[in-house]
Amino acid sequence: MTIVTHGLRTYDIDRDGFLRDPRDWDEDFALLMAPQVGLTESLTSEHWEVIRVIRKVFDETGRCPLVYQVCRSTGLGLEGLQALFPTGYLRGACRLAGLTFRAVPLGQGWAGSSLAEIQAAVTNRSYRVDAWGFLVDPFEWDEGFAAMKAFETKMAARLSDRHWQIIRYLRGEFERTGVVPNVYQTCRANDLDLEELERLFPDGYHRGAVKVAGLCVR
Repeated sequence: MTIVTHGLRTYDIDRDGFLRDPRDWDEDFALLMAPQVGLTESLTSEHWEVIRVIRKVFDETGRCPLVYQVCRSTGLGLEGLQALFPTGYLRGACRLAGLTFRAVPLGQGWAGSSLAEIQAAVTNRSYRVDAWGFLVDPFEWDEGFAAMKAFETKMAARLSDRHWQIIRYLRGEFERTGVVPNVYQTCRANDLDLEELERLFPDGYHRGAVKVAGLCVR
């Protein structure tokens, strides 16, 4: 547990600087954390528009919105989003908004077969995953895990060559650098736009592509 202060407020953040309880968020938190994501100048009205859209969706749904939703709501493309939040959507915009992909309503997303049943049915293997379904040890990943996750999320009847291109890019970059590429890097390296990314991974970049690749931004 890490406590940071701003004026008379204190905030409990995790080791990566994400607010542990999104209900504790206020605008002062965004101001406090902005330098941590490389924003040393004052937050502009464009920054605040993105942050407030993220908070509005969370307030209405209990879920951190996908990057596609925020870009559509604000009229931003990936280049515009990157100009505002160069460290990434999750590690920049969502962090300032006090959210991560883990901000989902409790009790949702587990209907139907259990995760263990899906694993057994698809690959006849078991994998160690965390409470959000991310692989605990990225080096335990294999293509069976990717196929299982695609089945679990109803992402596709089968993974296409284009899916595998993205998955293998993520795996290759992680194994080369030890860092999960952000959405800007992945789209640029694979000539992807947001529309195609959404078609391929409708659950989002982190909850879709990164998860299927056996990785996690922590």
